[in-house]
Amino acid sequence: MSMGARFVATGFALFASILSSAGAWASEGEAGNAVYDGELSGFYYAYPVSRFEFTSQGVSMRMAYLDVKPETPNGRTVVLMHGKNFCAGTWEGTIEALSEAGYRVVAPDQIGFCKSTKPENYHFSFHQLAANTHSLLANLDIDKATVMGHSMGGMLAVRYALMYPDGVEQLVLANPIGLEDWKAKGVPYQGIDQAYQSELKKSAEGIRAYQQSTYYAGHWEPRYDRWVEMQAGMYRGKDRKRVAWNQALTSDMVFTQPVVYEFNQLRVPTLLLIGEQDNTAIGKGLASEEVKKELGRYEVLGEQAAERIPDATLVEFPELGHSPQIQAPETFHKALLDGLSEL
Repeated sequence: MSMGARFVATGFALFASILSSAGAWASEGEAGNAVYDGELSGFYYAYPVSRFEFTSQGVSMRMAYLDVKPETPNGRTVVLMHGKNFCAGTWEGTIEALSEAGYRVVAPDQIGFCKSTKPENYHFSFHQLAANTHSLLANLDIDKATVMGHSMGGMLAVRYALMYPDGVEQLVLANPIGLEDWKAKGVPYQGIDQAYQSELKKSAEGIRAYQQSTYYAGHWEPRYDRWVEMQAGMYRGKDRKRVAWNQALTSDMVFTQPVVYEFNQLRVPTLLLIGEQDNTAIGKGLASEEVKKELGRYEVLGEQAAERIPDATLVEFPELGHSPQIQAPETFHKALLDGLSEL
């Protein structure tokens, strides 16, 4: 471990893990008025949280992360990269499935998200987030891992695999965004200032409606409310402006830094897990009706990505949406573990 890095375990998270197994999360989701600060204090993950302290762009940062070690190790590590409206904690079902199968699992909250630092001034790029993650893994003495990304995390996972191919044994993309270039398809650019104002207007009702239509293919279950409150609670808290600003900056990163043109450069085995009812497309609401019809068609995008990636395996879930690992965990995790075992 470098002298500049320090890891601090968060004891409350262990207690939260115990409460989680007893169903303690239900009351939080049902309350519907949770308030969180800019680092999600009071929202507990199902596994202990540690923090990696480092300097980036001249600013001291704290990256929250989960490091879950299995009882019976199989010698492999999976690094999980969350989406833009997700957190390391959202991976809890996947962490459990991987850990039971013998995998060590590391799941960071990227800078600008969830329990990690939200800087006032930061040049967000997938290159920078990949470099941050690489520094974390180096300090954990992890030199090779399977890298798995969901949603925005899929774009980050691709960038990571392109930057550090020797450190990636396998790439897994679960309903990644960035399978198409929205601006090239006709979505107009929204400036950061305008995006910031839009972020400030977010509410639990709006978040829930979006998740129902996109994440869960029109369906809803009470267990999803926890993830709505996780996100909405930060927009109710004292740091709401900083949260909204970081979200606006990262939206700009997603829109302006496509990875789709570099799929053919990937040199690692890649597993694509695609819920075909997904319709995610950044900026879709700003596009014309004609353009909208051609965006976010994951039943087509998954197949196109599999054709572009040299060593790709595609598994499709016809009835599932953007978050198949949450919507149908048993189905999703069986496909995931089968795909990992083939390496």
